[in-house]
Amino acid sequence: MFTGIIQDLGRLESLRHSGSNADLVISSAKLADDVAVGDSVAVNGVCLTATSESKADSITLTAVAETLSRTTLGELRNGRMVNLELAMRAGDRLGGHMVQGHVDTTGELLSVKQAEGSWLLSFSYPREYASLLIEKGSIAIDGISLTAYNRTNERFTVSVVPHTWQNTTLGQLQPGSKVNLEFDLIGKYILNFQQSAADQGLTMARLRDAGF
Repeated sequence: MFTGIIQDLGRLESLRHSGSNADLVISSAKLADDVAVGDSVAVNGVCLTATSESKADSITLTAVAETLSRTTLGELRNGRMVNLELAMRAGDRLGGHMVQGHVDTTGELLSVKQAEGSWLLSFSYPREYASLLIEKGSIAIDGISLTAYNRTNERFTVSVVPHTWQNTTLGQLQPGSKVNLEFDLIGKYILNFQQSAADQGLTMARLRDAGF
């Protein structure tokens, strides 16, 4: 589990394909010493597993074919900066929101506007995910916990403060850039419950029989 609060900007040193998987070597002097084999690390919002001991301030992680096909990781090139977050520990502050590192889909940056003291970024996203995004709801964009507003069934806007702009990859994006999107976990559970209830023909009698 992650929080969407980015802990470091890493640099992709290499992306090596091995069969249908890919090994990513990412430099991070700040986090490498704290990563052991088997640990989870979110890379641009994608939960990956460390597969070898950290060496020379770098982390090696493996992405499987399914991950490469559903996220932007397979499109990364050497030298690109990526957002990094280690899995949260029990007792840590939940500074952002509950993020699994399980990307739902990708979106596209439509525009960037500088406002007084912030930046306004608008993104498009597939309309089939519209039920998972609410006005002023949480969304993880490339692993960054942000709040969506001006939400429609195909686009939304987020405001970015200077600290986030300077310490994540958002400042490097250009219109047309693709990003990883993960919608709010609680919303997904609620939607799944509603759909299951509808499929099972939930009635007041069934609720009473279940003790509600």
